[in-house]
Formats: sequence, C-alpha cells, structure tokens
Amino acid sequence: MSEVRAPLPAGDRCRGGVLSGYPVDRIYEEVAFIAYYLHWKHDDIMEMDHRERRRWCEEISRIHRKVSKEPKNIFAT
Repeated sequence: MSEVRAPLPAGDRCRGGVLSGYPVDRIYEEVAFIAYYLHWKHDDIMEMDHRERRRWCEEISRIHRKVSKEPKNIFAT
C-alpha cells in the first residue's frame, strides 16, 4: 500500500488536507465514497481537509445504516 509522504516545513503536520504518511489508497476510498453518495466533484472533495472528509464519510455511513436499518455493529445479534 502506498503512502503520501510530502516534505513539510518544520512543525507542519499536513498539507492539502492530507496527513503526512496517510495511505493514498485510503484517500481514494474516502473520495470515491463521498462522490458516490453525494455526487460531489472530485476537486471539491479534495479541497476538504482530512478531518472534514472523514466526518462526511462517518455521517454518510450513519445515514446509510439508519435507512437500511442495519445495526451499528453488524456482528451484534
């Protein structure tokens, strides 16, 4: 699995909404997930910082579980 590793000035932890060392595959997954469910443009999603993208993924997942009446933990009985 590849990782994003950009040189950052001393003390900086992220650039362009991507945490240093954050797996590229995970970014693609988040962007695809949001684009699929909300039909937002790639550039708009990529402009979000990492925390905002993750929050949207969590909210979409929560709504999806509620609408499909899935339990929070699919392994719970």
